[in-house]
Amino acid sequence: MMTKDQALAPLAACRTDEIVVTTMGMVRPWAAHSTHDLDFASADSAMGHAADLAVGLALAQPARKVVCLNGDGSMLMTLGTLVTAVDNGARNLVLFVIQNDAYEITGNQRVPGAGQVDFAAMARAAGFPRAHAFADPAPYAAALPELLRGDGPVLVTLRVEPGRESPLGREGKETAAYLRRSAPDEVRRFRRLFVP
Repeated sequence: MMTKDQALAPLAACRTDEIVVTTMGMVRPWAAHSTHDLDFASADSAMGHAADLAVGLALAQPARKVVCLNGDGSMLMTLGTLVTAVDNGARNLVLFVIQNDAYEITGNQRVPGAGQVDFAAMARAAGFPRAHAFADPAPYAAALPELLRGDGPVLVTLRVEPGRESPLGREGKETAAYLRRSAPDEVRRFRRLFVP
């Protein structure tokens, strides 16, 4: 099992101009590693829709890689996203499932199937051409450059220790710029980046 820093530091080091969508327990940890204009926190509404947003961004921006840092609880809520990504040809999507077996930001309640769910197998069954799972940081870091290259969609499950993140509190309460702006302002800012 790895820490969040062991999961995120190699990704931040490999990152170039990919859009990175974060959610729930990953919004603040990612902000410790990245201050990129293409970071987007999807943590203001119903849990489970960051992967949906990432699929939409991947389809709208086919020339740019889209990375989603999703939680296992969130992924369980929208498993249909796996099929949708494949069926719609989101070849530029890299979907990470941060598997800590807990709904971290609401108090670390156990997710259904904790310790048993194989998200990589689910992704392969949905048609993902590449799906991988890592529990150790060294093999993950070594494989990461290849995981970010080439066609997908790609699913990467990372076994990560549970943390103690609390819910997001936008509008001046957060230290990271991408978390301080209100959700509507952040959506408008993101839209301006891509729509002339």
